[in-house]
Amino acid sequence: MVAPKTNTQGVAPKPNQWKSPLSDTRDLEKAVNTLVARGRFGVLKVPLGFIKVLEWFFAIFAFSTCGSYSGMFKIAVECKSWVQSDLSIEVEFEYPFRLHQEYFDAPTCKSENKEPIFLVGDYSSSAEFFVTIGVFAFLYSTAALSIYIFFFDKYMENNKGPLIDLGVTGVFAFMWLVSSAAWARGLSDVKTATNPDEVITMIPACKEDENRCREVHDPVMSGLNTSVAFGFINLVLWAGNLWFIYRETGIIADSVLAPPPQEKPAAPDAHVKQGASEQEPYTSKQAGYPLDCSQEGYTQDMQYSQGSNQQGAPTSFSNHMKRRNKPTVSHLQSTHNATLRGDR
Repeated sequence: MVAPKTNTQGVAPKPNQWKSPLSDTRDLEKAVNTLVARGRFGVLKVPLGFIKVLEWFFAIFAFSTCGSYSGMFKIAVECKSWVQSDLSIEVEFEYPFRLHQEYFDAPTCKSENKEPIFLVGDYSSSAEFFVTIGVFAFLYSTAALSIYIFFFDKYMENNKGPLIDLGVTGVFAFMWLVSSAAWARGLSDVKTATNPDEVITMIPACKEDENRCREVHDPVMSGLNTSVAFGFINLVLWAGNLWFIYRETGIIADSVLAPPPQEKPAAPDAHVKQGASEQEPYTSKQAGYPLDCSQEGYTQDMQYSQGSNQQGAPTSFSNHMKRRNKPTVSHLQSTHNATLRGDR
């Protein structure tokens, strides 16, 4: 039997120390495959996931086109003395556009010495705010897509996920509006501050008539213009996605599926009950033929009936039917006379 190998200190290595890097790679691949098999990539085909993918891409475009920008323009200063002239002065500037820290050396046209000329303006606040919103929007879109794909059941549990997603998306939509508008204004100021015609006016030698100054190359601002466009596209995407996230909250379904409020059944008409109760005494009197039935009693009933008939017209359909069902005075008289003849 062969004894296990020992290390330099005479201690046998543990079993897990014999693992090869190939086995670790296989375990990692297995874990990744399990996670991929668990994911629901079909959510990317519906508007909720598809718009989130667009938000992810356009957030990258927005902060990358602004944050990676560097520009340059050239001007030429022709002095009366050709030796003192400089026909290719390069002025460079870049993100975050703290132009007051950027300078270039311009000839004085009085000697071979040159003097530094600083640009004007600090537009870093609007540019950095725009880039920050873009970076955070990218991070949130990445996290949201991961939850949609791998943890969608947890996302829909008790509607907490859609409600949180709705609130955060609304905040980002507002932030894109503010940052894009601020950066658009900041970019306009940057273009003014880096305009070669404006920079030439700051060179003392160019204020003398005997010297001639001109621009050679304008700065290329297409990348910054694109960043502003991407900012407003992100605004449209994030604001439009609010509707699709709102549908996932189930608020609409609850309002649609909720049964309409049931109205209480209307109480029976009191006048109908009253009319039925008034008919019963006449029926009982006709059936029983009371002994002290006299002409005076009927005269009083007739007077009561005539007094009631002198009231206004019926105010409802039930009152009208009650009046129709009442016995008339002539009917009561004929019934009484017939009763007296029978008694005789």
